Amino acid sequence: MDKVFLSRLQFAATAMFHFIFVPLTLGLSVLVAWMETRYVRTGDRLYLQMAKFWGKLFVINFVLGVVTGLTMEFQFGMNWAGFSGFVGDIFGAPLAIEATVAFFLESTFLGLWIFGWERLSPRMHATAIWLVALASNLSALWILLANGWMQHPVGYKVIDGRAVMTDFWAVVTNTYGWLKFGHTVLAGFVVGGFFVLGVSAYHLLKDSRREFFQRSFRMAAGFSLISSILLFVVGDFHASHVAETQPAKFAAMESVWETQKAAPYYLLVLPDEKNERNAIKMIGIPKMLSFLAYHDLNAEVKGLRDIPEDERPPVLLTFLGFRGMIGLGMLFIALSALAWLVSRGWIRESSLFLKVFILSIPLPYIATQLGWVVAEVGRQPWLVYGLIRTSQGVSEAVSRGQIIASLAGFVLIYSLLAGVDLYLLCKFARKVPEEVRA
Repeated sequence: MDKVFLSRLQFAATAMFHFIFVPLTLGLSVLVAWMETRYVRTGDRLYLQMAKFWGKLFVINFVLGVVTGLTMEFQFGMNWAGFSGFVGDIFGAPLAIEATVAFFLESTFLGLWIFGWERLSPRMHATAIWLVALASNLSALWILLANGWMQHPVGYKVIDGRAVMTDFWAVVTNTYGWLKFGHTVLAGFVVGGFFVLGVSAYHLLKDSRREFFQRSFRMAAGFSLISSILLFVVGDFHASHVAETQPAKFAAMESVWETQKAAPYYLLVLPDEKNERNAIKMIGIPKMLSFLAYHDLNAEVKGLRDIPEDERPPVLLTFLGFRGMIGLGMLFIALSALAWLVSRGWIRESSLFLKVFILSIPLPYIATQLGWVVAEVGRQPWLVYGLIRTSQGVSEAVSRGQIIASLAGFVLIYSLLAGVDLYLLCKFARKVPEEVRA
């Protein structure tokens, strides 16, 4: 394993671990804010108890998410000095805004929310958690605009071997970044919704505080259904934009080797990484891939054979990641629709039904990780698409041994943090509300 592979492995490990916490923060913050707002509007203290119960789980997840996110930015200077030197003038701007504005706002109002239960009026206290939710999503926006620029660079010039920003507004309004933001945030909403559904199902199965958890389940069901449908719609637009801006990635996502018009969409495909002739394709829908890619039944879809071999991403991993993400996304729509029907009494609740939602808690997490696999592996061999290759971004001063040592350290520490997080979430999620103190 060379330095490039080890550095990629280290960043993948830290980024994917950090992203275990991010989507739950995005989704659960909105749900907690909604619950507290219902309390302010109705005066029903059950909603207040709900905000406190789910809010405690939100805080646990938030704190550990912050800890795991801090180490990621250090890697830009340590393992990826070539990348930082080339794009630091552009990439650093949105990250600086995220740290000085969004994260500061998020942390400040979270502190007010945690310690202000008896000190702030109900309206001000509810406003604080809404500002936490807003700031969390603003934080995600600036990070994803930075990543969106890596995927589709705009508003820059290369001067003396460095990418220099020439149009900040073009970077901020980059369509790729906004589609990625919408896709990621909605995925976080689905994670938060299914988390509440699963924990509520656990307590309903135990027959503890039925009204409390039936209301939680009902709110999460509607939230998850709307979020999963919007996620599918935004994902469709995002895939179409990928087809326009990153044809190699799109070809790998669908295992398209030959450029063709009116391209069919194959429901069952098993691609072969080295020899396209060995790929298995079954049940094709005529012209559907062209329509999905460009919303035109006769549009031309570029194949991998028309892309230089050294610019093709890994096909099998990108393809499987994309198909897995799409399959899970459709499952979320079906499950959340079922939950919505049950929560309104149109379908009878059963123990099997509740167990399905308990077991479904990890599925949105898996889907979000697959999404990042598609986004980042599918961009290869580029670190910044079309500008700098991944092999050019690695630090020269860092040795292979140092990368291995730091990777081992990260894996050890993060494994311990994962154990702490899982223990705390399980401990407090399994308690009935009377045992949780604000």
